[in-house]
Amino acid sequence: MSIRSDLFRHFRGEWKENEPLAPRTSVRAGGAADVLARPVDAADLRVLLAAAEEARLPVTVLGGGANTLVSDDGVAGIVVKLPAWQGEASLDATGGTFVFGAGQPIAKIPGAMKEHGLVGAEFLAGIPGTIGGATAMNAGTKNGETVRVMDEVELATPSGARWLFRDELVWRYRACELPAGAVVTRVRVRLRRPADEAELAASRAAMEADLAYRKRTQPLHLPNSGSVFQNPPGDFAGRLIEACGLKGLRHGGAQIAEGHANWIVNLGGAKAADVSYLIEKARSEVRERFGVELHPEVKRIGRWS
Repeated sequence: MSIRSDLFRHFRGEWKENEPLAPRTSVRAGGAADVLARPVDAADLRVLLAAAEEARLPVTVLGGGANTLVSDDGVAGIVVKLPAWQGEASLDATGGTFVFGAGQPIAKIPGAMKEHGLVGAEFLAGIPGTIGGATAMNAGTKNGETVRVMDEVELATPSGARWLFRDELVWRYRACELPAGAVVTRVRVRLRRPADEAELAASRAAMEADLAYRKRTQPLHLPNSGSVFQNPPGDFAGRLIEACGLKGLRHGGAQIAEGHANWIVNLGGAKAADVSYLIEKARSEVRERFGVELHPEVKRIGRWS
């Protein structure tokens, strides 16, 4: 069956075949999507999901491309890229409730705090990617996780869309268990008013300090994988990898970053296979030396053998 069959005749969004995905990821590596589709709204997304289900085509959602590694052999079926659908805000005496589209950048949440004098999501400052991706992986730092500010999540499936309260989903460290085939389309976030000016000042200082720390320690000047591994309990993945003598190790055009061993950078022309090799090398060396199993935060999508 052709991927451009009549099943998709009601889809109104953008549709590109054999579309390169490397430019859409932070590490700038990997192959093409059989089809890259950008629905114009949530109803259009439902049409796309229903048609893909009927055609038995796999659907992969690509957020901001941070912590995502696309196979050099590309991605089968349909890759969905959600546009930055605009949200809404409602303020009250105790804070504000904000609805954000899943395709909007994570920076929109700290931005809403700054604009309206609110607090509560300082830990999201500087995290790359989209709000949908942050929800699906429960993004955060040692200071907090996305679930902390989440009220509700809207999920789209082939049969339609519905809102789920935060407690109806299973949240774990760096993961949210979404129902099979569901796509995050919007989220409802709750931010609160500070108790006083001192708390507001502390909130702003914490975000500035976090941004400064990221600029100082992370190789943001190069295409990169983002944080490669989850930190194991009571330790840091970067420390373990560095202790194995792997900081600066190169394979092809990829390198375990010299400044932060839990990042992999693209020095130029890196293949996804180069990045994948370094991921597995770090895992095996840490396992052999320390008996610790590192779990990747980087999500591999596409045709991996």
